[in-house]
Amino acid sequence: MSLIVQKYGGSSVANPERIMRVAQRIVKRKQAGNDVIAVVSAMGDTTDELVKLVADITNKPPKREYDMLISTGEQVSVSLLAMAINELGEDVISLTGSQVGIITNELHSKAKILEIKNNRLEKELNEGKIVIVAGFQGVTINNEITTLGRGGSDTTAVAVATALKADLCEIYTDVDGVYTTDPRVVKKASKLPEISYEEMLELASLGANVLHPRSVEIAKEYNIKLAVKSSFYCCPGTYIKEVEELENNIVVSGVACNKSEVKLSLLGLPDRPGIASKVFNRLAGEGVNVDMIIQNVNYDGVNDITFTIDEDDFNGTKELLEEMKESLEYRELIYDLEVAKVSIVGAGMVTNPGVAAKMFEALAQEEVNIGMISTSEIKVSCLINRSEADKAVKAIHAKFNLDKIGER
Repeated sequence: MSLIVQKYGGSSVANPERIMRVAQRIVKRKQAGNDVIAVVSAMGDTTDELVKLVADITNKPPKREYDMLISTGEQVSVSLLAMAINELGEDVISLTGSQVGIITNELHSKAKILEIKNNRLEKELNEGKIVIVAGFQGVTINNEITTLGRGGSDTTAVAVATALKADLCEIYTDVDGVYTTDPRVVKKASKLPEISYEEMLELASLGANVLHPRSVEIAKEYNIKLAVKSSFYCCPGTYIKEVEELENNIVVSGVACNKSEVKLSLLGLPDRPGIASKVFNRLAGEGVNVDMIIQNVNYDGVNDITFTIDEDDFNGTKELLEEMKESLEYRELIYDLEVAKVSIVGAGMVTNPGVAAKMFEALAQEEVNIGMISTSEIKVSCLINRSEADKAVKAIHAKFNLDKIGER
């Protein structure tokens, strides 16, 4: 008997008909002789609707109360899914993050899972039940409800799979696998039959909305077998595995685009040790993830620092930096809300020179100006104007012949 952990996103359970379809898929797995745990997101646009309700009340909600509200969406979907499975004749139970024992740190709205207590899950499985778990949420050691941030249900699923040493973790979504880029932008995008943990982590971090980056990190760390599949069609998905296990080592596996970046620049900072540390330690303490960073060459004892963050963090970051102006002694804070980051990712880039130059050539041919560049062994990212993002993605995808990836 195998233990299968499945995750179903909001679109998969958006209405009663889809919930029944998911219930049938879960029951089929159970009747094939497997133990099954299903991690479920809130129905459809429920979370967005809850966020809008918050905005109607306040621009600065207390973070504890924000999590108290936002976490309710999953409670609706898990209970409805459990009722649907019960209608199909299977023994089932739904559990909130707190009831499972998903223990997180105290960073509301961006909490990280510290521990998952196995007792309740193992008890219900041993009694032959299908277990439905509310994704995206947990609880602190002081019994305060927390949420894991957007896409957190992926993290819940992989963390549960890790805690129980599951044989497979399946992520069901509204796409049938991982593509070389967003098929809505490039119609000829190719579906990848397999991809490495490293490549998937980069793509997830760079704007590919198939998997949450933290979930991929956990899967890689504990070598959890991971698959991305469609909840609407029965077809092969994409399997995520160690790079050594891949049948093909493709130079560039995909093009990602993140249109939710914001660029900020601190101009005229004193050029002395500790200034950058002071800025970024303070942002880290507020849970702000800083992406690309450039420090300009010193001139007349001062320099400039430019960096990017997610636009969801912009208002809080701007306010924080303005509060720090006197202590940092910078001259001016400027920002650009109309930027996007396009990136190429591929495990084969390590041993193939000239990949970055080829990407830059593709952008130059479309007259797309590059504002910032960052690289790693398997990634090259460029910050560009947001209005040119789709054009850039199409050009890069064509330059590397990624529409023919399935023919290789």
